Amino acid sequence: MHDFRKLRMLLYIAVTAILIFSMKYGFAQAWAEQYTLPAHALSTELTAIAPLTSTNSKAKEPTPDTVQQPKPIALSNRITEYHINVKLDETSGTLSGQQTVTWKNPGRKSVSELYFHLYPNAFAPGSTFINETGGELRGDKMKEGSYGSMEITSLTTDEGETLLPRMHYVQPDDDNKNDHTLATLKLPQAVAPGSSVTLKLAFTVKLPDVFARMGKSGDFFMVGQWFPKLAVYETAGTRGRTTEGWNIHQYHGNSEFYADFGIYSVTINVPENYTVAATGFQTRNPKVAKGRKALQYYADDVHDFAWSASPNFKFAEDTFSSPGIPGVRIKLYIDPLHADLQDRYMHAAKSALAKLGEWYGEYPYSTLSIVIPPGSANGAGGMEYPTLVTGASARESNPGYELERTLVHEIAHQYWYGLVASNEFEEAWLDEGFTSYSEDKLMATIYGVLPNSIVEASYLTNPEPLNQLSWRFSTSDRYAENVYMRAKLVLTALERQVGDKTMAKIMRAYFQKYRFKHPNTASFQKVVESVTKTNWDDFFQAYVQRNEMADFSISTIDSNKIDGGYETRVDVQRIGGSPQPVTIWFQFTDGQIARKIWDGTKPQVQIQLTSKAQLAYATIDPGMDVVLDNYRYNNYLEAEVPQKERTRWVTGITQFVEGIFGAWAW
Repeated sequence: MHDFRKLRMLLYIAVTAILIFSMKYGFAQAWAEQYTLPAHALSTELTAIAPLTSTNSKAKEPTPDTVQQPKPIALSNRITEYHINVKLDETSGTLSGQQTVTWKNPGRKSVSELYFHLYPNAFAPGSTFINETGGELRGDKMKEGSYGSMEITSLTTDEGETLLPRMHYVQPDDDNKNDHTLATLKLPQAVAPGSSVTLKLAFTVKLPDVFARMGKSGDFFMVGQWFPKLAVYETAGTRGRTTEGWNIHQYHGNSEFYADFGIYSVTINVPENYTVAATGFQTRNPKVAKGRKALQYYADDVHDFAWSASPNFKFAEDTFSSPGIPGVRIKLYIDPLHADLQDRYMHAAKSALAKLGEWYGEYPYSTLSIVIPPGSANGAGGMEYPTLVTGASARESNPGYELERTLVHEIAHQYWYGLVASNEFEEAWLDEGFTSYSEDKLMATIYGVLPNSIVEASYLTNPEPLNQLSWRFSTSDRYAENVYMRAKLVLTALERQVGDKTMAKIMRAYFQKYRFKHPNTASFQKVVESVTKTNWDDFFQAYVQRNEMADFSISTIDSNKIDGGYETRVDVQRIGGSPQPVTIWFQFTDGQIARKIWDGTKPQVQIQLTSKAQLAYATIDPGMDVVLDNYRYNNYLEAEVPQKERTRWVTGITQFVEGIFGAWAW
């Protein structure tokens, strides 16, 4: 580690020297700006967070078994209702459960079959998930032989008629017969529009060692996507559908989840000495018998239910309210290594909720649970579920800002994943991109840690369409680069064009209109156009539907001496991206400067200049306002240097800097 630091310092010195030498070409500023600066060091003022109101700071020692009661108001269409009893065998790492589920037909046609997601089967040999990931995801490797599975052991109607022989695995995405993550059930009677069907299931789950958001690590358990979960039946008009029908996909290496809103009543049976964190809240005191306890949880208007259990959690709780946050119990379940960091976690959670409530709208739930996994369970860290998130795993005793960044990112998911509920199978950018954009806003406002869009754009050498199916991205790295980084830069680029205040109106209007609604990309574009009164087809086609980045270029300069001065023709191009206004800077040899605004609507224009002094150079977008321009080497051209020689030198510098970036990326 010491030798690595010395090497890194030498690289810093070398690159700094080169960049100082190349300052006139505009690279030094871009390199320096990759490092975030405190907000007070900049001229731009950042709005301070609202006071963090706490009503529990002097309360007695909290316990995780606070009892609450449901509110009578329905916020969503509540298509599904789950009643689940599950028992954890902590020794074998298995779950045994009984589930009663009621599904209401929201469409206008009778439905004769249901589809269930059986996500734990993704961890079985030969599954599509294993084939696509090779047993590696987010820097973690699946332990050899540590497989997971789910088996439906009983399936009946509410009246007791057995239906298990009617259930069959299906593979609509890739026809992989070894993939058992999706199953169809032919019903004995069709469900009429507006009517419902109730089924009873028994199931067992074998948890893998923690990997890809779920599993066991010693006596720590992260239990996500663990019960037979109904797929989404989309009505006509939902996400642009012209006809109603099931939205069904297998579990893929890149994809996450999509489900309907509903009600969950879940009883969790664990050893008496275990502490449980779960979606929703407890509705009754624990029942204790024979060294075990049963805890009853309830959540409504959510589309998933997750929980975690460990005998080692350090628990803390506080209540918080602010504008947009009527009152929420924040519950911390912290690995002992981070027990002394409780204040950091609580401050990040309160601050994030305060700003999200102010910016977008009300957080409608009464709880927010935060789980910090142990270092051995890294695959469980950094994940979102309704009213429950996991922070980064506790691998260091005093981490840097990654602690806060991970947590505010996952809390922002409560809005874009939890409440807006986009289809992460098909349009992951609407969740991850919007969340990453909000994360940057939160880190800047709360901590003064600013993003560097220019440097981030330089990573994007392989842009891909944002609205494609998650498993269609060429690699998992490119999936992450596009749906997280490029997607948030698309939103940042939109903000640069419409202005901060208008962008804030767009984001709030989108959240308010589509909370509990399952929108799609077209839904967001409609909101953008409604707020701005402008057509944005070119923008969405270039950056969302296609794989374009912006690319503005000074292509040629032709300067000739005339009587009394010089006549110069400058050719500028828009090689990629959608039309937008861009500034062009002309520097003359006598020190004079001229600026012009080009509207960028045509792919190429020629600008003619008449001047007393010769043009020294021209540069396009000198303020680096076009955040999606990731090839800036062609933004600058000197009048007196042959283009091939200049381009060759600058490109070499660019490739060297990008190589340094790549060595430290992700």
